[in-house]
Amino acid sequence: MLHDVRTIDWAGWAEAAQRTRDRAIEEGIEFLQSVTAVEDADAGDSMVVSMLGHKGDLMIVHMRPTLADIDELERRFERTPLASFTERDRSFVSVTEASGYSERGREFIEGDLDDDSGLARYMRSRLYPEIPEKEHVCFYPMDKRRDPEYNWYDLPFEERAEHMDAHGDIGREYAGRVTQMITGAIGMDDWEWGVTLYADDMTDVKDLLYEMRFDPSSSKFAEFGPFWIGRRFDPADLDALLAGELLSTPWEDAAGDHSGHGRPPATPEDAAEGHGENGHPHEDSEHSHGDDESDDHPDGDETDEHPSTGGGRPATTDSWSEAIAEIDDVTARLATAGLHEGEDYTGEAYALVFETDRDAADLADEVEGLASNFDHYDTHVTTAVRASGGHTYLVSLWATEDAAQTASGFLTDLDGIDTGARGWAGEPRGETGDGASGPAGTDEDTDIRSQLANQGIYAGQPHGEDVYALVVYSEADLDRLRSAVEDLRASFDGDDHVKTAVYDDPDDEVAAVVSLWADEAAAQHASGDLESVPGVVRKAGEGEGFGTMGMFYTVKPDYREAFVETFGTVGEQLATMDGHRETALLVNDDDENDMFIASRWDDREDAMAFFRSDDFRETVQWGREILADTPRHVFLA
Repeated sequence: MLHDVRTIDWAGWAEAAQRTRDRAIEEGIEFLQSVTAVEDADAGDSMVVSMLGHKGDLMIVHMRPTLADIDELERRFERTPLASFTERDRSFVSVTEASGYSERGREFIEGDLDDDSGLARYMRSRLYPEIPEKEHVCFYPMDKRRDPEYNWYDLPFEERAEHMDAHGDIGREYAGRVTQMITGAIGMDDWEWGVTLYADDMTDVKDLLYEMRFDPSSSKFAEFGPFWIGRRFDPADLDALLAGELLSTPWEDAAGDHSGHGRPPATPEDAAEGHGENGHPHEDSEHSHGDDESDDHPDGDETDEHPSTGGGRPATTDSWSEAIAEIDDVTARLATAGLHEGEDYTGEAYALVFETDRDAADLADEVEGLASNFDHYDTHVTTAVRASGGHTYLVSLWATEDAAQTASGFLTDLDGIDTGARGWAGEPRGETGDGASGPAGTDEDTDIRSQLANQGIYAGQPHGEDVYALVVYSEADLDRLRSAVEDLRASFDGDDHVKTAVYDDPDDEVAAVVSLWADEAAAQHASGDLESVPGVVRKAGEGEGFGTMGMFYTVKPDYREAFVETFGTVGEQLATMDGHRETALLVNDDDENDMFIASRWDDREDAMAFFRSDDFRETVQWGREILADTPRHVFLA
């Protein structure tokens, strides 16, 4: 790889004859277009950049299979009339490299993988990246420190690998916004590595690098060279560059469909036929590159193939498997699995959720390499294994439905990953740019689910179906209520019945009898029996205002007292909120660690304002540490 930065002799350009300038522009465009429009996928990739600031005016970047190819391109440019008006300001020569930090990466490097395996093809594809369609470019060289106190090369391999893994966690937060390409230059240039970052918004690069400065792999073990930044432009705009006019990007006016941009191969076998499309997200980002073993994501975005690596674009899954059902409220399903909007992912994403009987730790080890490879694509948000509520979940989020669809082929190849759910996570989504549509989700229940799911609360559909509640409040003594509930449980025997229990309010003489049902019709059918319990004074949902009965919590025994104390604090805050009428904490008479919170508000929007508040978010976040299961909101039948 060659980064070639040129300064332009503006005085000489202004003094040159028009015919000379016309010839320089014509042959300059011809050269730049020829190197950036390589038809043979094995031949490489190039780009031209208008530089900003004092470190040059023009940067030409080449990636080719051999140094001989780079050498020929350098000399070809020097023979153009345009070159006589430029002077090389600086350059950087380097090579893409695969990582040896991950176990699977080492297997590839050591030749222990089947050459035809999907992982081997993935690793080769990462050795031959393509330049992504992103407008801005930032390049900088870097070294790993060899100071007496902080010597990277004296660290044990395992410790370096841990640093790289933590470093990569930061970079993955910028997936889709910043794409990196890391190249090694030991023995080839004055610095050990070169980092090329691509972004549509340069402030994303700034934010990323600032955040990474606090990571030990940077703060203790990294030295950085000068930063060069610029904006990519279409070679046909060379005359505009020299005239000081506005430049267009190479893809700005390009014909053709870019809908496949960022799409991963559909199956490992497809990787044999080609490579991923432009741009994988910024994995370990910035300088996740370590020493010669680099980090787990070598160089770059996707693949600029090389002879023997295959060629062409990957095939994609033609349609969704029937085993992956589309659901309207996948955000709630993600919350069930332990992923929460604003914390684990941001904004809209197309989600895949699989529930499996496999051990979570074993599955996580198997998914690690696959997720790392997914990180090569700008459309990948996250892929993770979570254990929640005694279940194991595999989740994968993508920026587009097409990308999620092709990724599903990889995921369902894993043992035990058979059936799943899919859909748009986040706020209800209308028609998408690629013609796919998300859930309508405009009714009141769906809107409540969306608000609560953002906070990590089951908003219905905890196991694929809604759960409906019947609740009556009674002033009868607890012994009478217990007897009545025992009789109800016997009569409610059936698949649709979830549970029926007495919940006592220690601060009130009125207790609640709660009956939960998986089917709304069955719940309504049982409502008459529930109203027959002694001492009923009212049903939940009756009266004025908006009731949010149904916030169920199962607390770890050691934290029960802390939970009750915290509820008291939250209750004091609720009393000061506009529209709040009353809130009570009720405890299951059979299990003191099973509680629910019943609230009443002037109207629905007042309640929603609380669900969206920082206080509620902080309480839920704290609750994740002390609850035995995810909190759940059920709907009154």
